[in-house]
Amino acid sequence: MTVLITGATGLIGQEIVKQCHEQGITVHYLTTSKSKLSTEDNYKGFYWNPNNNEIDHTCFEGVSAIINLVGASISERWTDDYKKIILESRTKTSQLLQETIKAHGYNIDYVVSASAIGIYPSSLVNYYEEDHTEISESFLGEVVVAWENAVDGFRDLGCKLAKIRIGLVLANDGGALPKIVQPIKFGAGAAFGSGKQWQSWIHVTDLASIFMHAVQYQLEGIYNGVAPNAVTNKELTKLAATVLQRPLILPNIPKFAMKLALGEMHMLLFESQRVSSQKLENKGFHFTYANLRPALEDLLM
Repeated sequence: MTVLITGATGLIGQEIVKQCHEQGITVHYLTTSKSKLSTEDNYKGFYWNPNNNEIDHTCFEGVSAIINLVGASISERWTDDYKKIILESRTKTSQLLQETIKAHGYNIDYVVSASAIGIYPSSLVNYYEEDHTEISESFLGEVVVAWENAVDGFRDLGCKLAKIRIGLVLANDGGALPKIVQPIKFGAGAAFGSGKQWQSWIHVTDLASIFMHAVQYQLEGIYNGVAPNAVTNKELTKLAATVLQRPLILPNIPKFAMKLALGEMHMLLFESQRVSSQKLENKGFHFTYANLRPALEDLLM
């Protein structure tokens, strides 16, 4: 089997590539960097430049499934220009893939695309399942709606389609966790705001396994890519400090301070989404890291 992965060199993509190779699956991947092109037997790179509508269409040869992860990081300051990059890196890329498949007559059976739990409104009391219809009025809510609408176009090409709404990804060499634990290591850790905001997290290994599970069983529809047991920001901070054997002595960091430091992006630290993984579990997915402490011990010790 051969899969095409967009975003293969990113945090989640690298773990998915590893799991593909463990299962004997050949990976084609798209990259905007010609220096990252590789031509190994089971790992072959193809150049694309979505800004110029450029793509090496031979990337689709022999491919039966696409794992779509591409998207600019949201952990950069949200200037107006960068907001446009965040949005278009998710929508224009999907459109380019679809147009190329159609123009060259490729038959792709299955597509699984990344999405995000940022589509759900911030709430301390709601427990969100995939059929929730109210949409966050935040910038992230706007991005996820446009993103999901863009990937829906794969269905028009006859592809089965799944969307994985990803939560806070925990990994030891990227994503949010190193930034969360850095001040804790120096004895300067603290929760944000009230600390009561829910954080629906996922260990990067489990997240990659969700995408693999989706491909293997050709899941269709929307699934929340989060671990079964969300925690509050206060619990996350406290558990990280416990695992690292560091004290928490500082008061909580006020919202206005982070707004001054980060601008509009500060909302990432204060949004609260408690999200259910039950639908995924009902499809036979088993979490290796269902609880936060074992996940942090694996990543931090």
